[in-house]
Amino acid sequence: MRHGIHPVSRPVVFRDRAAGFQFLTRSTLDSDRTVEWEDGTTYPVVDVEISSASHPFYTGTARVLDTAGRVERF
Repeated sequence: MRHGIHPVSRPVVFRDRAAGFQFLTRSTLDSDRTVEWEDGTTYPVVDVEISSASHPFYTGTARVLDTAGRVERF
């Protein structure tokens, strides 16, 4: 890799406040807010609106719509 052209990758906590779910991963995003993780280390935290813990597809609450936009009854 060439030096000086790639963004810095660091550990970041992504938090879904609606579902009370958070996970630690590496990302190039940075945040001014921090959170203390389970291991006692402080990491930057990025709040997201939706994650696999709250998305209807992953939670099994998705509804199927037909082409006219009506909810499938059966």
